[in-house]
Amino acid sequence: MVPPADPDTLSPAELKALVSALLGEVAELERIVAAQREEIARLKGLKGRPAIKPSGMEQASEPTPPRERPDRRGRGKVVPRVAVEARVLRATVPPGSRFQGYQDFLVQDLIMRTEAVCYRRERWLTPEGRLVVARLPGGVDGHFGPELRRYVLAQYHQGQTTVPRLVAQLWAVGIAISKRQVMRLLIAGQQPFLDESQEVLRAGLASAAWITVDDTGARHRAVNGACTQIGNAHFAWFGTTASKSRLNFLELLRAGHGDYVVNAEALAYMRERALAGPVIARLEGHPQRVFANQATWAVRGGEKVGHWSGGMMRLRAV
Repeated sequence: MVPPADPDTLSPAELKALVSALLGEVAELERIVAAQREEIARLKGLKGRPAIKPSGMEQASEPTPPRERPDRRGRGKVVPRVAVEARVLRATVPPGSRFQGYQDFLVQDLIMRTEAVCYRRERWLTPEGRLVVARLPGGVDGHFGPELRRYVLAQYHQGQTTVPRLVAQLWAVGIAISKRQVMRLLIAGQQPFLDESQEVLRAGLASAAWITVDDTGARHRAVNGACTQIGNAHFAWFGTTASKSRLNFLELLRAGHGDYVVNAEALAYMRERALAGPVIARLEGHPQRVFANQATWAVRGGEKVGHWSGGMMRLRAV
């Protein structure tokens, strides 16, 4: 930059022009220094300045122009997710009118109907003195039907409805039920759901070319727990346990199988993990290869090869 002349010799207009030029150069230098600082921070792996968006208060204070309402006639056709019942409505027309087809008008509705059935079960006394009572129909388990059970489970788990509100809903539609009975519907008799969950995992592991695994920890009633997710694009399975160790993951991969099997996969896994050679040879040469459960393995297998090798048997293929 060429040094300026003596300011005393400059006119007021020339001084203003000189000050304006200097202010512009100072602003440009400040911009260059800020960019260099950000580049240095990026090269050092430091966080740069946060990108703060401008406030929207000015735009919010301005009047919003009225939006045009979309043409409702141009919306897509509504496709119901259930079977549609067709009902023909007759029109009153004068004689000589010509039929021009139908004009459809779709109405969707939800009907909740309370039903109470009293099964009068015949009782017969056989000549031998044995009392025979007619069986209940299939699907009847307890004094509440399967649809009511399904509704309670869906409202509680999917709808996040509390038990008192569930009781109030059921009483409002005519179901005589107590809070304790609702709790029993939510807690008791859930083994079929657990069995179905295991079947989903077994089918997924048997047919999947790849799976992804993730787990997260949480505390429940002052006790640490872990939820493990196993699945891919076609299925998802969740299991809650008290641990997230490698041994726990191998247990989950077994999908409910409780037996211990010394097969080729288990022996290969032991060799990959550098298990002692004499232990592998003893297991491979032992006549018994299948143990019904962990207790049987601990008694018959664990005492022969050491309790620390018991986890290797849990590699059994599903």
